[in-house]
Amino acid sequence: MSHSDLETLLEQQGRELMRQLLQAHLDWRAQAKPTTPVVGADNVERTHQRSGTRALETLLGTVQVTRAGCGARGRETLFPLDAELNLPTERYSFGIRRRAAEEATKGAFDEVVKILGTHASAAVAKRQVEEVVRRAAQDFDSYYLDRRLAWPTETGPSSKILVLTFDGKGVPMRPSDLRPATQAAASRRQRKLTTRLTKGEKRHVKRIAQVAAVYTIAPFVRTAEDLIRELRPDTAPPRQDRPRPEGKRVWASLAKEPAEVIDDAFLDAASRDPKRRKRWVVLLDGNLDQLDRVRAVATRHRVKVTIVLDLIHVLEYLWKAAYVFFPEGSMEAEGWVTERLLWLLCGDAGQVIASVRRTATCRGLTAAARKPADTCADYIDRFKAYVPYDAYLKAGLPIATGVIEGACRHVIRDRMEITGARWSLEGAEAILRLRSLRASGDLDTYWRHHEQRELERNHAAQYANGKIPSLTRPGSASRRPANSPRLRVVK
Repeated sequence: MSHSDLETLLEQQGRELMRQLLQAHLDWRAQAKPTTPVVGADNVERTHQRSGTRALETLLGTVQVTRAGCGARGRETLFPLDAELNLPTERYSFGIRRRAAEEATKGAFDEVVKILGTHASAAVAKRQVEEVVRRAAQDFDSYYLDRRLAWPTETGPSSKILVLTFDGKGVPMRPSDLRPATQAAASRRQRKLTTRLTKGEKRHVKRIAQVAAVYTIAPFVRTAEDLIRELRPDTAPPRQDRPRPEGKRVWASLAKEPAEVIDDAFLDAASRDPKRRKRWVVLLDGNLDQLDRVRAVATRHRVKVTIVLDLIHVLEYLWKAAYVFFPEGSMEAEGWVTERLLWLLCGDAGQVIASVRRTATCRGLTAAARKPADTCADYIDRFKAYVPYDAYLKAGLPIATGVIEGACRHVIRDRMEITGARWSLEGAEAILRLRSLRASGDLDTYWRHHEQRELERNHAAQYANGKIPSLTRPGSASRRPANSPRLRVVK
């Protein structure tokens, strides 16, 4: 056999060996007996004993769990060993749940079924995979609530700038799970062609997910010239002392309204700075509804925030205006944009606005031809209060929304917009939660929290006062006398 054939053989037979080891351990645990009376949540003691067996699908294959049941007339039978093992209520183990959840965040559910069958010896149908993934994400909110309460004691000192940033990203949905306004727009749509969309037509198939990110970061003082140099791709690499985000959490939600997500972000930020000693910075891209929500939530939480308009969005408007006056891709356009960007970074937004409008007027352009220039000037003028970049740079504040833009791409677009995908609201929300956990580096701690919550829901809640009966050590009394040696000769 070649080494690859040997690897395949040993992988298959080795997994079967481990399955038998797991089965043997479960058979040994089946000997355990309750050491105290078994009293259910209804305060009725279970005195009748009977044995029961159930199948458990694991990453190693299917095993049978035999355990002693305690029942009473007209009452549900309780199995203390189920609670001690923290068995799930369905057939699939927590190992399968986690593997399915992790793989579902990477690719289609059909691929998850193949991976579980090929690399984990677990036969799980596609519908069951979808249900398992939804259940895996159900404790997302409770996990972050507990973490929010414990944040000051679990984390060390952090940097002085506390950043909150928000954005929206569309997810293609099934028609029944679109928001009412989008459904109404889709019903009113009149298509020009039957086989394809024409220019300007929209499908009306997306529901906007609100994306949020919260992190702390150290001040990074720069000059306008430093920043322009960083924007040039042919210059030296960025400075090595550039600070990195600390404790970054990113997440997205389709089920919650945008105002709820923004409020959650402020609560998360408040747990990181309960005494309000940090400088709160909110980075936005100029969405008016988002801006109104942020100001309303900040007022409700009685916190002073510094709102920063994303420089990259401003730069895109400047480029569109430049192509009104100069050929696209020309050096003249680049020089024009660089000059006005320098004015902005030096705190002279008024000069930029006047320059754009004056240039369009002096060239005698028609209203249609100068529209991108006017749009640029109006955009900067509308958000003039949020573009004093000279003060922001001097204070070392971030002025670009790279973190949230990356979150939109990584959390949503890379998974939710695969070809042909049309999501249900419940399924999409579960995937967004799991991808958010991975992006924030919280999946391991979340999974421990999830298993603990499952123990409380599925087992502890069945017993009086939520106390699970303790069990004897299986076979401990009959296997070895107290004074016998721990080792024995095996022939």
